[in-house]
Amino acid sequence: MATAFSPDGQAALRRALGPAPAPRGDIDGCYETGRAAAFVRGGGFRKVALQFPDQLLQDAAAVAARLEAESGAEVSVLGDTTYGSCCVDEVAAEHVGAEAVLHYGPACLSPCRKLPVLHIFGQQPLDVGRCAEVFRELYPERQSCVVVLSDVVYAYAMGELEQQLCPEYPNVIFSQVVCGELPGPALPGEVQQLGRRFRVEAGGGLQDWAMFYVGAEGLALTNFMLTWNRCPFSSFDPATGQGRRETLNVNRALMRRLYLVERARDAHVVGILVGTLGVAGYLEVLQHLRQLLRRAGKRSYTLAVGKPNPAKLANFPEVDIFVLVACAQNSLLDSSDFYRPVVTPYELELACNPAREWTGNYLTDFRDLLPGACAHVELPPAVPAAEAVPDVSLITGEMRAAHLCDPPATQLPPSTSLACRDQTRALAEISPAASFLESRSWRGLEQQLGKTPVSKAVQGRRGIAIAYEEEGREQS
Repeated sequence: MATAFSPDGQAALRRALGPAPAPRGDIDGCYETGRAAAFVRGGGFRKVALQFPDQLLQDAAAVAARLEAESGAEVSVLGDTTYGSCCVDEVAAEHVGAEAVLHYGPACLSPCRKLPVLHIFGQQPLDVGRCAEVFRELYPERQSCVVVLSDVVYAYAMGELEQQLCPEYPNVIFSQVVCGELPGPALPGEVQQLGRRFRVEAGGGLQDWAMFYVGAEGLALTNFMLTWNRCPFSSFDPATGQGRRETLNVNRALMRRLYLVERARDAHVVGILVGTLGVAGYLEVLQHLRQLLRRAGKRSYTLAVGKPNPAKLANFPEVDIFVLVACAQNSLLDSSDFYRPVVTPYELELACNPAREWTGNYLTDFRDLLPGACAHVELPPAVPAAEAVPDVSLITGEMRAAHLCDPPATQLPPSTSLACRDQTRALAEISPAASFLESRSWRGLEQQLGKTPVSKAVQGRRGIAIAYEEEGREQS
């Protein structure tokens, strides 16, 4: 029986094996080896790392060989990514001593912290004529106000699509893909979110515009729809050549997210999941969340578990709710199969910061919450418990504290929190988390050093578990 915590393995047993697919014929065109080699030579990099998503790994060896021949640099191909494949894996690149990273395929466009990065999205086939035809069917009114968005793998064809549509549609705006940090503050009427930039000149605001997305259904489209939830969306799928008006019930999705906010208000112990080690600002937002939870009177534990799944997080039953610090595309985790809910940093702020109110604008980029960002809201001063307004949980119906506490007094770093262990005056480090885990009845496998008797190695059984070679002979 398969569950979210333990799959039955039938999918792996029934998976058909075949020869590895051959590399693409047009390696130089699809992977832009000329531009990549110019980037390596221009930066003077002697060792670079190539990062591919799973669906493009078949071409990795051919691309690496071509790039080494053209640039003269040592090239390494990164294997399984530490977190999502859309993020630049700086951790794996540093392990091989790379001086720069070339990221291939779909990307979340989150700015990196350390290494120079070149994004090569690839050029997936797109029938521009069919796309323009679908656009005319969905928007027959020539004065329609539409913003055209696209998946990054189709960004190369947006110029040709713009040439076909703009003469007929004067109010159509094409967004630009922005890699890394934005060059400066947004101009009046300019929108800079989720790696896209466009300018809306009408005075009514973005809610008066429709959105047309070129790409397949996925996390990118979901993020766009939740971020600009007041705009009607339609899309064109290049793989099928069909267009449609998106019928995702945004209100229902937001109701689900607001329910998780209510669960976060009821939580006493919060686990902060580190879902990225490469996106700029992740250390700052970790510190921001710890301070927020400390002021809200909740305990927090920072957990680095790699890619989160139900089985991993089920090892922490004491945690009431998890908050995932990840890139904008991976932060919206469907936690319906998880033992405890998983929320975003913005949802945790809605739950714990009384000064932040729900305005209808949903944020998936955690950097928008940091001081100096567009959506930062300062924590209000503490309120004495006697003067706090009582709050009732909408889930349990119980009373709960909804006010902030005074910030704790400045303490020494945890590495200097020492105490006497025994009469010999030996020193031991005080760790509340370790003390808490000591109270568990099961704490994992115990080594039992020096307590297990030493025995000689013996030959074990041979065969498979269903029928060992010696099994029938033993029964007779």
